[in-house]
Amino acid sequence: MEERLQKIMAHAGIASRRECEKLIEAGRVKVNGRTAHLGDKADANKDRIEVNGRVISAQQVDFVYIALNKPKGVLSSLDDELEEGRKTVRDLIPLPGHLYPVGRLDKQSEGLMLMTNDGDMAHKLTHPRYGHEKTYRVTVEGRIPPDVLDTWRSGIYLDGRKTAPVKITVLRQEVTFTLLELVMREGRKRQIRRVANMLGYPVRHLMRLKIGPIDLGTLKRGGWRHLHAQEVHQLRREVAKTAKRKPKPAKRKR
Repeated sequence: MEERLQKIMAHAGIASRRECEKLIEAGRVKVNGRTAHLGDKADANKDRIEVNGRVISAQQVDFVYIALNKPKGVLSSLDDELEEGRKTVRDLIPLPGHLYPVGRLDKQSEGLMLMTNDGDMAHKLTHPRYGHEKTYRVTVEGRIPPDVLDTWRSGIYLDGRKTAPVKITVLRQEVTFTLLELVMREGRKRQIRRVANMLGYPVRHLMRLKIGPIDLGTLKRGGWRHLHAQEVHQLRREVAKTAKRKPKPAKRKR
């Protein structure tokens, strides 16, 4: 059965589907001796697929699914691109092999991240089109009024495009701060911090509590654990459900 190359590569644990697409575009993948192109398909049981000169096996790897409580100050990436010796989430998990981050957080934020060698699952949990819910606990400066919260809930323009609706619950309010719970299906880079700044109530503290059905629970800062079989089943069911959603057609610019 033929499948898209990037999907076969992700199932073989080469990289996330997005990274596999980049490998194909860079000309580093061959099928039966021919340089592959994005959009090509292959049969993992019949075709010879090479990545960087190494033949990949049709046999699926044993998938690993990990929940991690990322501490503040740790990078969500797999390596320090600036080579300044900064700690990354990969440094926190002493296991061999490739592990890809699901649900990145900026350096100053903390909370739940998932790590896996299941590239296909990682792709479907992170790609914006699938819109998986993520839950955050956020403390902002000042006593944010109801009308500003309503604006945040309905969406504001960020980089020329309106943000998706957000569920916001006020957990506590004092003169100097407001504690909120946010449930979002969107996750642009530093979105919560940028929107809060635009509204005039900068973020003091940000922690992610949930990704889809997976809860941070009592996991300590910097700690990690393997997901239970039931949690993996819930994730797969969630991914299967959202994968059926059709992407919204792009709005034409007037």
